[in-house]
Amino acid sequence: MLLFHTFFGGASMGRGKVNLTLDADVAETARALGLNMSRLAEAAFIRAAKLEHNRLWREENNHAIAAYTQEVARNGLPLSRFRSF
Repeated sequence: MLLFHTFFGGASMGRGKVNLTLDADVAETARALGLNMSRLAEAAFIRAAKLEHNRLWREENNHAIAAYTQEVARNGLPLSRFRSF
């Protein structure tokens, strides 16, 4: 869970070096445009981790979500009689 905590705003453990293999044209274009490939890659990894975390959460909680959806279909929204709109 440390990886998740770090990606999602937890205490940073510093920066680490990794090797990435990119298409040569992509890398050259990024350099020519002055893009920071490390920061771009980091942002992409963070986004991918968030998406995967959300997918796993939905998968793990699918049963409860389906049960709640059925409950609402049968009985309506809780406290709906108190809504003023």
